[in-house]
Amino acid sequence: MRIAREGYSFIFTAALLAVIAALTGWKWAAAGFGLLTLAFVGFFRDPERIPPAGEGLILSPADGRVAEIRHAEGAEPFGEARTRVSVFLSPLDVHVNRAPVGGIVEEVQYRKGRFLAAYKEKASESNERNALTIVDPGGRKLGVVQIAGVVARRIVCRVKKGDSLEAGQRFGMIMFGSRVDLFLPNGSRVEVVEGRHVKGGESILARFDKLTAPRTIEGRSA
Repeated sequence: MRIAREGYSFIFTAALLAVIAALTGWKWAAAGFGLLTLAFVGFFRDPERIPPAGEGLILSPADGRVAEIRHAEGAEPFGEARTRVSVFLSPLDVHVNRAPVGGIVEEVQYRKGRFLAAYKEKASESNERNALTIVDPGGRKLGVVQIAGVVARRIVCRVKKGDSLEAGQRFGMIMFGSRVDLFLPNGSRVEVVEGRHVKGGESILARFDKLTAPRTIEGRSA
């Protein structure tokens, strides 16, 4: 099983405490730390995902439950966004985040904030978050926002402005329960409903309307 690199320190620390407790005769403590080790292994699991083939697909950036789909015109920092799809991650979900489309990271903006329950509406505006703006080869702009929750106190982002991403590629994670908001531009059609459980890098959340022509980039039409 592949483990996200951010999890090794948690796993090794819990395992070491389990060994120490066992050697000193603290059986209940050893059992507790052993279970904690297994819990960390499960939380930081990082399974391989195969993005589906097709044109204009917009994949889920995270595992979890589609908590909300709402109008988001004028939302900062994605002024062109028309729809926001929010995915809530419980502690049992895979917490590795993935790119919804292939493209270039135009901007990365981190903002400190509160630690409200991630499923609450106010979490999108008030909580600590990290926002990525991704521009696909056709010039269409999407926003992906990693939002910390009550327990999640660390947002990991492995990419920076100017980096290139493939659809479904890992770009970061949020630890111990969180939320990821996907901001969709005009010309995209949502294909999920609230309450559905989705998988990052595999589940199709939306797709670009074939009737909407992509913009031109550097003199070429995508």
